[in-house]
Amino acid sequence: MNLKFAASLSVLLSLSTPVWAAGDGSLDVVAAFEVVSADPTTSGTIFTNMGIVETLVNADSEGRLYPGLATEWKVSDDKLEWSFSIRPDVQFHDGTPLTAAAAANALNIAKAKPGLLEKALIADITARDGSLIVTLKEPLAALPAYLAEYRSQILAPAAYGPDGQAVNAIGTGPYRVVTMTPPQSVTAEAFPAYWGEKPQIEKASYTAVGRAETRALMAESGDAEFVYGLDPASYTRLSQSDKVNVLKADVPRSLMLKVNAAHPKLNTVEARQALSLAIDRPGLAMAILRYPAAATQLFPPSVGGWHVTALEPLAYDTAKAAEMLAAQGWKAGPDGILERDGERFSLVLTTYPDRPELPLVAAVLEQQFRQIGIEVKIDSTNSSEIPARHAAGTLELGLVARNFALVPDPIGTVLQDYAPNGDWGAMGWNNTEIVDLAKGLARGDGGDESRAKIAGILQAELPVIAIAWYQQTLAVSNTIKGARIDPWERSFGLSDITWAD
Repeated sequence: MNLKFAASLSVLLSLSTPVWAAGDGSLDVVAAFEVVSADPTTSGTIFTNMGIVETLVNADSEGRLYPGLATEWKVSDDKLEWSFSIRPDVQFHDGTPLTAAAAANALNIAKAKPGLLEKALIADITARDGSLIVTLKEPLAALPAYLAEYRSQILAPAAYGPDGQAVNAIGTGPYRVVTMTPPQSVTAEAFPAYWGEKPQIEKASYTAVGRAETRALMAESGDAEFVYGLDPASYTRLSQSDKVNVLKADVPRSLMLKVNAAHPKLNTVEARQALSLAIDRPGLAMAILRYPAAATQLFPPSVGGWHVTALEPLAYDTAKAAEMLAAQGWKAGPDGILERDGERFSLVLTTYPDRPELPLVAAVLEQQFRQIGIEVKIDSTNSSEIPARHAAGTLELGLVARNFALVPDPIGTVLQDYAPNGDWGAMGWNNTEIVDLAKGLARGDGGDESRAKIAGILQAELPVIAIAWYQQTLAVSNTIKGARIDPWERSFGLSDITWAD
């Protein structure tokens, strides 16, 4: 390590040091995502993962729902009224009791903001006889799964400001916030009045560190015990360390190209198929991701019921891609880049480094697309630019890692992304059959046949182009035990971690 790099690393680590100091018994967590605010719509995943806030419904490692702050739930015969029994003797971190009215207040605030509840055709959320009552305009079989999503977390009434924005993360979880320093860190301590099993470790912290290399160094140096999200090179290097254990797990998330299907260069199925045919997925997965998880379709095998084994796999065939583009009127220019009517086939690919592999994958795609005469300019920026450019209609290509387990029932994500468009899904594309099929599944109609049709349409029309199925990585210090990766990415599992003997 040269002196200049060592000095830079020292500065980075000092900036990243949590408020709880090393060696004081705190379990220090590091991940890429900034603590923007206490509001569930911005940093809700951090507070649920840290065990600070909870939802009415939970999901196990298989995606099966089980009681959280609601002990049970039932639906009326007409499927329009759901009743959730609120768990008794639960306190918020400010000492106020969890009541059905408090839960209704939190969910009504969530429903007024962009998200799944906003789109759920909910007529009313109210409290009645100790239960939370959700009245629907249309049946929604997946409603309990919606209430397991991070934006459906239950905060105390005092958590919200007059405008409905959460200003304090006052939840009911096993840990409560001690300090919050946006956008970098949160410190927490065990909540003595927690209703469930008490955590073994009294103090915990979360620190946002954007650079994957810095996160890995923090794991190696002992500055953090739990480091979430490693770049492929760091994962390999840390695998050799005697101070750190590395974990990897398949998760229901796909690396994919989000395509602006209304763009003049991408508004035909053939153009999008040509892009797909140019991608050497197995080679890319092994070279960059270092695991054999090339996508053959959008939904990975871990998305039960949506992965269709009979579907013809996505192929790699640059000659066929070139033929399809030629049939669209594209011809090679002087530098090999295709031209049509005096315009180059040049596109901007937007991605973000929060997921450390994305910029690397973007660089490989740039080379692979150039082989068929398509020029790609990479813009690696903040992840918020994906939905922002989607809304503005300026996104051309977006390289993203999409989680199909936003709710344990993937129909929530499918409705949000493809019925017909969504910030992280289709753009400038509309398929009425998918809309009808997805709405039918949400009502509780249909089944595997409907899911297979949706998967088949997405494979044929390619409003998004799958590249690889995702694996989550984690480095944990050998000073702790009991760490695991939640495939649904809802919890860091801090309550199950203990100090090693």
